[in-house]
Amino acid sequence: MSRELEAFLEYIIVTKTLSKKSVEAYKSDLLQLEEKFQKPLINLDTPTILTLLSNYKNKRTLNRKLSSINAFFDFCYKEEFIEEFTKIKSAKTPKLLPKFLSYEDIQRGLSLIDRSTWIGKRDYALILFLFASGARISECLELSLGDIEGEWLHIRHAKGQKERIVPLAKVARDVIQEYLDALSFDKEFVWCNYKGTKLSRISAFKISQKYLGVSPHVLRHSYATSLIRGGADIRVVQELLGHSSLLTTQIYTHIQKQDLKDTVDVCHPMAKESF
Repeated sequence: MSRELEAFLEYIIVTKTLSKKSVEAYKSDLLQLEEKFQKPLINLDTPTILTLLSNYKNKRTLNRKLSSINAFFDFCYKEEFIEEFTKIKSAKTPKLLPKFLSYEDIQRGLSLIDRSTWIGKRDYALILFLFASGARISECLELSLGDIEGEWLHIRHAKGQKERIVPLAKVARDVIQEYLDALSFDKEFVWCNYKGTKLSRISAFKISQKYLGVSPHVLRHSYATSLIRGGADIRVVQELLGHSSLLTTQIYTHIQKQDLKDTVDVCHPMAKESF
């Protein structure tokens, strides 16, 4: 690994405080280039990089790798490792609306859960919590008992180490308490497995998939979508989700626009006219 790549990785870990998963993604993308050509990244010119990337037919994969490359060379330029830097433009990709569930969909899934056991009470509370808080699954699983403070949820292990506080609906607080009261062992984290240790990501995925047929992250999308459809200000939604950029949150406005279009298509007399 070149010294410039080592410096970049240290920068995104220490200064940018990116998550371990993000750091590994950058490292994988960039180290792949160095190993392919057996030379430091800063010695590769743009045509050489583009030749390699042309093998990727999936535009989203291509753009992720371009993002890693641009971030690295931007860092090198600012640190004066290189004299000039030209950003490589990303490939155009179709805008995809985030998958989400309605509250009715979620209620149907919840109705399938047997709440006579503490495991059932946990699964029920976990799904309601994710929909009521909009928390990332990584944030959810790190939740300790002291992080629910009255009507508020304190998310301390947020992406990029940016803590935030969000309101938590009473119905979610009540079912969480019902689940916790059913436990017969001491616990450090709110969400536990049958051994009494912290619930894993794969277990949380299996719970969500079993009753709702989706990943836990879809419940985060469902939370944001329900707020936007209900008329919430997008900047408020941005703060609740913990997005650092409003651009990330703006994808949910497409859902609102689609709702408006669907309403016109159904209700306006000219929508079905042809000339």
